[in-house]
Amino acid sequence: MSDVSVTVYTREDCHLCADAVDTIRRVAADEGVGLDLDLVDVDTDPDLRDEYGERVPYVLVDGRPAFKYHVDDARLREKLTG
Repeated sequence: MSDVSVTVYTREDCHLCADAVDTIRRVAADEGVGLDLDLVDVDTDPDLRDEYGERVPYVLVDGRPAFKYHVDDARLREKLTG
């Protein structure tokens, strides 16, 4: 099975972002799922900053929107193993 692609739009000093990344890593490890985790700092790109603003973390799983602000453990398990 190939790694699951997960993209997290984030920014520096964002505690919700840190919590989201920690949850993603923990749930993937618990499920034995490999991750291709890409952390994208929206503040490094004016277009991303305009698009996401304060709406971070914003999480894509396999290129599809999955979570905004909080990552739900149970729903993430479904997305990673489904």
